[in-house]
Amino acid sequence: MSWAAHDLEPYVFQRHLGRGVRISFVAFVLGSWGPDLVTKWFVYGVDFGGVKLEAGDPVVFARGWPGAGMTHSLSFGVAVGALVFLLTRSRAWAIGLTLGMWSHVISDMGDTVGVMPFFPFSTMHVAAGAWAYASQHGRVEDGAAYYSGLACLWDGLWVVLSLACWRILKREYFRERIVPADGFWSWAGRFLPEDGLLAIYRGAMFYGVCRFAAWMIWAHVLNHYAFDLTWGGPHWVQAAHLP
Repeated sequence: MSWAAHDLEPYVFQRHLGRGVRISFVAFVLGSWGPDLVTKWFVYGVDFGGVKLEAGDPVVFARGWPGAGMTHSLSFGVAVGALVFLLTRSRAWAIGLTLGMWSHVISDMGDTVGVMPFFPFSTMHVAAGAWAYASQHGRVEDGAAYYSGLACLWDGLWVVLSLACWRILKREYFRERIVPADGFWSWAGRFLPEDGLLAIYRGAMFYGVCRFAAWMIWAHVLNHYAFDLTWGGPHWVQAAHLP
């Protein structure tokens, strides 16, 4: 999986889109978050009135089949984008959701479990195996492992790339490039002033950078987890794999 990368990828891709390309930034962010919004809460488990709901096999549920692994496929992004286009006729939202989900899928190829990018045509997993997948150990251990292996460098790369694109956070860029591409901003502008809309637009970058910094401080300053930047690490946690 990727953590802060999913928050920051939309800004980096937005920076390199041509002026005439109309893609909803909001849809891109939602697409980048989408696969985990569907699965992650059940992987880690949630409590409702003292009853805990969680997957019996978190790894298979999140990335496998049978399970919700289809959400981490290229075809799922196409299907969601096509459905949204049929319902709204918004090309900007359809393309934004599809590209956001594709960026999520490609990022998640980096861990030891990987994804099924060609589902339903194949259930083969594509996994680079660069860092350990450890969600089966719970959110805390998973976060500690993620930010102790090569994944921390992966997220760090996206932090640097996104901060290098800081000009897209300017008010002028928002007015000239973001607002005209998506009717969402006109609708939201009926309820919020421009400063409020800017806060929403900049929010995912703020969240992603703070998320990266907070986990690094928690894992290595407050709790002293050991760095292990070898391939597939950290090896002090049992990494999950799927065939």
